Amino acid sequence: MEMNLNEEDRYLQARKKVENIKGFYGNLVAFVLVNAILIFINLYTSPQYLWFFWPLLWWGIGVVFHGLKVFEVFPSMGKEWEERKIKEFMEKEKQNKNKWK
Repeated sequence: MEMNLNEEDRYLQARKKVENIKGFYGNLVAFVLVNAILIFINLYTSPQYLWFFWPLLWWGIGVVFHGLKVFEVFPSMGKEWEERKIKEFMEKEKQNKNKWK
């Protein structure tokens, strides 16, 4: 089920991966900077209640999942899975069209 890709297709795939990695690093930098500011604001204004923990936690979970997807830590839900599902849906659509002819 391996697809033969020409040089241009491989370049486009590599470029998309690089864009995804850049997006992840942008998200990570924003996460660190914004949460550092939130920690400062929290400790400066109301150190008795540490509310900064909540955005740090939930945004952190999002950053972790973003990183797992970008760096393909779980390949079972990666490109190969997507290709299988696309082919499966295309085949079902083809069978449905042939059924009514």
